[in-house]
Amino acid sequence: MKIRIKLIALLYILITFSCSKDEVTNNSQEFIKAADLSMLPLIESEGTIYYNNNTIPEDALLTLKKAGCNTIRIRLWHTPTVNQSGFNEVKALAQRVKNNGMKVWLSVHYSDTWADPGNQIKPSAWNSLTFMQLKAQFENYTATILNEIQPDIFQIGNEINNGFIFPEGNLTSNESQFLSLLASASTVIRANSPSTKIMLHYAGIDGASWFFSKTAAIDYDYIGLSYYPIWHGTDINLLQQTMTSLGQTHNKKVLVAETSYPFTLDWNDWTNNVIGLPNQIHPNFPASPEGQKAFLQQIKNTVKNTPNGLGFCYWGTEWIAFRGATSTNGSSWENQALWDFNHKALPAMSVFE
Repeated sequence: MKIRIKLIALLYILITFSCSKDEVTNNSQEFIKAADLSMLPLIESEGTIYYNNNTIPEDALLTLKKAGCNTIRIRLWHTPTVNQSGFNEVKALAQRVKNNGMKVWLSVHYSDTWADPGNQIKPSAWNSLTFMQLKAQFENYTATILNEIQPDIFQIGNEINNGFIFPEGNLTSNESQFLSLLASASTVIRANSPSTKIMLHYAGIDGASWFFSKTAAIDYDYIGLSYYPIWHGTDINLLQQTMTSLGQTHNKKVLVAETSYPFTLDWNDWTNNVIGLPNQIHPNFPASPEGQKAFLQQIKNTVKNTPNGLGFCYWGTEWIAFRGATSTNGSSWENQALWDFNHKALPAMSVFE
């Protein structure tokens, strides 16, 4: 009887370990399976209904959670001139995410609009400030975000390849000020929310080693890379090599902070789509529901097989053609969303499992 009990106990341990190891990294941090849902409040406000894979109306957050998504990424703009991504909206969405038992990853653009390698326009409220005044406002704003939204991950800037908050924080022309802003943001985050993880986000593979060597003295936790075949090439092996090198060189966890893929080359509104041609996608993955799923599975596997790989985030998850088929100001991403043209959840969601 004792032998039988011991065998049962051993079997239980083995089953528990085998079920859980897929969800943790090699030092027991939870593997991040994230989706960017920054557009969700706007899309919902216009009456759009999302459906799960059984064609039943369902809260998009709940559909993703059931699929295995554990983190929601949200874009934050300072004082947007359009009705999206403002502080109150983001705070409310973050609370919804927490209420659903998921983690909040804030992508803080430090801009009133889209920030990316080619656009890092500082908030208009900071236009007339000296650098020291701007830095003080920057620190106060960062502290307010932490104290009122309390994110699990704080991404300092979005795709800051060339710096942020131009011209003061331009990496190529004002490197010392750029690094000063990064360092002060890190200090504010550590002081106000020690449990919040800090991410630095770079778009692509080319130049990533140079960028993270420049920021090596900054106190942060995660390296985030955007990876889209249309802009960053189709060599996924090079992506993995870069992630491995960066993680080992800087002793940081590494994530694919943004990625996406089309389930069709067709369109569902008259807003020009980013992807619509066969030469814009990876040759190994067709623009189909199964091709989209296979691509995302490859990204997940690549991160898991990277020594310091910690997770991935799908971008434009919710950005369906929400203003109708005749719209010219709808979505440029509806063929890369994780809901199809009938607003039904696509097979790629199963990769979050």
